[in-house]
Amino acid sequence: MSHDQAHYLELLARGAAAEAYDRPLLLARADGAGPEQLAALEHAKQLALRVRAELEGRRRREAELSALFETAHDLAGLRDLDAVLRAIVQRARSLLGTEVAYLSLNDPAAGDTYMRVTEGSVSARFQQVRLGMGEGLGGLVAQTARPYVTESYFDDARFEHTGTIDAAVKDEGLVAILGVPLMLGSQVIGVLFAADRRARVFEREQVALLASFAAHAAVAIDTANLLAETRSALADLERANAIIQDHSGVLERASDVHDRLTELVLRGGGVQDVAAALSEVLDGTVEFTEAGPDTTGSGGHATRHGDDWVAAVAAGGEIFGSLVLRGHPALDPVDRRTLERAAMVTSLLLLARRSAHDAEQRVRGELLDDLLDAPDRDPRLLRERAARLRADLDVPHVVLAARIDGTAEETATHAEVTGAEPATGRRTAARPGSWTRAGAHARGGSLDGAAVSARETADRQRLWSAASHLAATRSGLAAARDGGTVLLLPLGSGDTAADLARQTARQLGGTLREPVTVGASSPVDSPAGNPAPVAEAYAQARRCLDALRLLGRVGEGAAAQDLGFLGLLLADPGDIDGFVHRTIGEIVDYDRRRGTDLVGTLDAYFASGMSPARTKDDLHVHVNTVAQRLERIGRLLGPDWQSPARSLEIQLALRLHAMSSSAGS
Repeated sequence: MSHDQAHYLELLARGAAAEAYDRPLLLARADGAGPEQLAALEHAKQLALRVRAELEGRRRREAELSALFETAHDLAGLRDLDAVLRAIVQRARSLLGTEVAYLSLNDPAAGDTYMRVTEGSVSARFQQVRLGMGEGLGGLVAQTARPYVTESYFDDARFEHTGTIDAAVKDEGLVAILGVPLMLGSQVIGVLFAADRRARVFEREQVALLASFAAHAAVAIDTANLLAETRSALADLERANAIIQDHSGVLERASDVHDRLTELVLRGGGVQDVAAALSEVLDGTVEFTEAGPDTTGSGGHATRHGDDWVAAVAAGGEIFGSLVLRGHPALDPVDRRTLERAAMVTSLLLLARRSAHDAEQRVRGELLDDLLDAPDRDPRLLRERAARLRADLDVPHVVLAARIDGTAEETATHAEVTGAEPATGRRTAARPGSWTRAGAHARGGSLDGAAVSARETADRQRLWSAASHLAATRSGLAAARDGGTVLLLPLGSGDTAADLARQTARQLGGTLREPVTVGASSPVDSPAGNPAPVAEAYAQARRCLDALRLLGRVGEGAAAQDLGFLGLLLADPGDIDGFVHRTIGEIVDYDRRRGTDLVGTLDAYFASGMSPARTKDDLHVHVNTVAQRLERIGRLLGPDWQSPARSLEIQLALRLHAMSSSAGS
């Protein structure tokens, strides 16, 4: 620290006037100081002036609080009402620096206001004046229950001037007057004034301070037991002082974290840097987790979870994760806002990082496309490309096919195709394939082609973006393909393909806040050493995905082994058509030849729990018609078609037939 800079500390120590802080800079400039020295002095000057202003503000607030505490002490110690009111008026005059202060009380019986206590007044007429309600500045305050201030009483036309009041004010020589109401609940019982015999502007803080004195006066008038009431007032003031101090600390912390977060953004800091800075400022442990908050409708606000606070890190409807503040159940509102602001900064940092990684994600997609479409690629080149992406394609991987299943149109369409109710997944009697005709019409034409296409395009982009991010964190690959997304992820130790599918569905669904269905293949031992099985694994994953959607299990993840006998067929689909033909081929052929719908009747019959009565309600036909159709089905399938074993095979064949029909359409 230079001698000139140290001079500012001397100025602060002796409480010098603001003008004195220019002198060191002027002297240095006159002595030929360099630009760096002048800049340092200018910086030191500004800091010193800020400290001086802060000290002056603190001294003023300390004086105000001291006066308020002294007033409260008077209320506790003085039993005479006039003595208490006189002390209030004296302190108001002293603290506001006015020449006169006075207090008037309302007289309900006479319907006017009279002068009760004055301080600094020299006019007997003024000390005995009475004001009608609404007359003069005091009457206006009493009538409206609001503070009023005038810089020049006789030039102010906002209130009613009367000869008696104007004569008294003129006799006292008052010019500038401030009046605040004395309130008991919603009732005005009087007015407290501060006035000068010259023009003057009263600041907002002075109005608030006088209002505080007026409140004390009202308490003193209202209470019959001065000792008890004043102790309560003192306790209130002590709590208010504590709140002021706490709030000041919170604001300082908020300012500190704002500066730190700004610095982090400017120097390209990361998520953990934000968490570390926030931990220090909020005096707690802040962590970033990729799991979104388990809450809805928070509107971007921090929410409480037990003793923790959680703020979503999100942008554009996508949740990247959460900032979690541990062990602060009673968080100050300003600190809550600080946590929310840090979450917003974190989302901006993550978006910037994602933008920087977009090119890398496209390269990951191109490598996966080559594995799927060009299995004859040189394994050495594949390994080199994978190494640049920090992926090891010589360990077992699983191919996963993912689709978003969260839009109303997709859910309704899926329900029409599979006969599943969107809310519960329960089967209904809807005929497979009927959605393309009656379904859209029943929904009032809500499936507008352009709107659905735009939504599907946006969903695919969001899914690809989220899947690419997930693949990068798992050292895998992801690409947009066939209206959805395909991922190639390494199989962790102790995990199965089904485990990986469920994890992926949960993570993508949590990120997008929409159901994401994921089908998984059997493991591929070494995608780089032998790329050929990757394409077949993708086909298997897609079949598993289609089966999940057909079974009404949207938003889930599974592998073929999760689907029982259906899974075996999906894993080796060579004889699916033969199984369907052997099981229900007679009915399918009969419908094709006769133009009937025995397949739909059979599907509805099983969906209704093999109840003809419920079947006829679902199909909107007579029960005799259902009986006739079931009789025909029995002749085609054989007498044991309703036995448990046969009915299971028939229902499975119906599902596979529906899947085949849906894929063909």
